[in-house]
Amino acid sequence: MAPGGSALKEVLESTSTGMDYEVKIAKAEANNNNNKPTKSGIAGSGKYGMHSNNGVYELLECPVCTNLMYPPIHQCPNGHTLCSNCKARVQNTCPTCRYELGNIRCLALEKVAESLEVPCRYQSLGCHDIFPYYSKLKHEQHCRFRPYACPYAGSECSVTGDIPTLVVHLKDDHKVFNCFGRQFCLHFEAFQLGMAPVYMAFLRFMGDENESKKFSYSLEVGAHGRKLTWQGIPRSIRDSHRKVRDSQDGLIIPRNLALYFSGGDRQELKLRVTGRIWKEE
Repeated sequence: MAPGGSALKEVLESTSTGMDYEVKIAKAEANNNNNKPTKSGIAGSGKYGMHSNNGVYELLECPVCTNLMYPPIHQCPNGHTLCSNCKARVQNTCPTCRYELGNIRCLALEKVAESLEVPCRYQSLGCHDIFPYYSKLKHEQHCRFRPYACPYAGSECSVTGDIPTLVVHLKDDHKVFNCFGRQFCLHFEAFQLGMAPVYMAFLRFMGDENESKKFSYSLEVGAHGRKLTWQGIPRSIRDSHRKVRDSQDGLIIPRNLALYFSGGDRQELKLRVTGRIWKEE
């Protein structure tokens, strides 16, 4: 349960902070012993401005994958270039003139690239900084404007976008909770913990980690006079569900206990997960 004081009072007075969800999984899925997630009904600094574009920038595009090339940049005896990843894909044969590539580095192009300043790939999403060519990739890995992935498990959903886009998507196709003016979604999946089949539930926060730490939540599941509870901090959707699962940062329910909570003839897993979200002060 939530801690005492004003934070608890805020939870009790706000009906929007409650969570109550029912999970149903067929017995065949409940007995699945692989690590495949089970689908359920739960859902550096740069400069501001424009860069100078020229023909050199176009020369840095790999002719095979069309991505920008980074050292080592390879070239054939006739001067045609391609990236190191594609060199193996074309079996050491130049895709332009069919000559053998060998191990020739295009040092001149690598050197010229050092003088370029290029925009972040997420410029259209709001990042207007420009960066030295070789700093661009590092920045993009942590850019605050990079799109979020749908927090649904695994590869079941490939939708990406900013928070407003994902909120609309979750409302239409999955499940989202609106609490304290922010959005959360409850994640539930089955996996193997060592040799034991378990289920895990945890709360996702629609935003970055530094914002998620402003909230706490609790989950509860049980029946027949017994229950399991969990209290923690919502995990940002920047973290993949696998990262959260592997850290065991959520409510873990052993399969035998889940079947006990389900009752009946145990032909179907039927759990009721309830919870609360409150804002830390």
